[in-house]
Amino acid sequence: MKNRLLVAGVGIPLILLVLFVLPEPLPPTAIALLSAIGVILARFIVPMPNPYMRFSIEAVPFIVAGFLYGPVPGALVGFVADFVGCLFSGYGYTPLFAVPPMLIGLCAGLMRPLLYRKVSFLRILATFLPAVVVGSVLWQSYWLSFFYGSHSWAWFLGTRTIQFAVTSLVNAAVIFGLFKSRV
Repeated sequence: MKNRLLVAGVGIPLILLVLFVLPEPLPPTAIALLSAIGVILARFIVPMPNPYMRFSIEAVPFIVAGFLYGPVPGALVGFVADFVGCLFSGYGYTPLFAVPPMLIGLCAGLMRPLLYRKVSFLRILATFLPAVVVGSVLWQSYWLSFFYGSHSWAWFLGTRTIQFAVTSLVNAAVIFGLFKSRV
């Protein structure tokens, strides 16, 4: 019952935001496609050295959605990819873990004016790095230590800092390559 309330608490405001606040309609096909790509990158093409870490480029579709369509579609792609991806894994769904993918898409959309004049590797990295630090490193480290209880918050913080330093550089390189190839 608690999970249903948490899903309703996250999902209903998001649906209302999409339906009534956005100035223009979202391209549903693009959002569905980017979400599906995010699920594939997160769940099927992933090296996992231990149960607490996984290295993936799952954030690329969230960032691309934020760059192309704005902050809310970027956050929506992050939420949908996380929710659908959890259906394919045996972990179950916890809305608290949907915050980082949503923040990455949201931040990429809000920071996209950095790329209007000049596209560089560092500028691309700067568009989503604040969301990675706040969401994926700090937020998820706290909640992983809370749910698992086997390790301290500092342990999760240290391992996830290394994990997301590597994946952020790879994500930025992939997106920089996409910009340079003019895809």
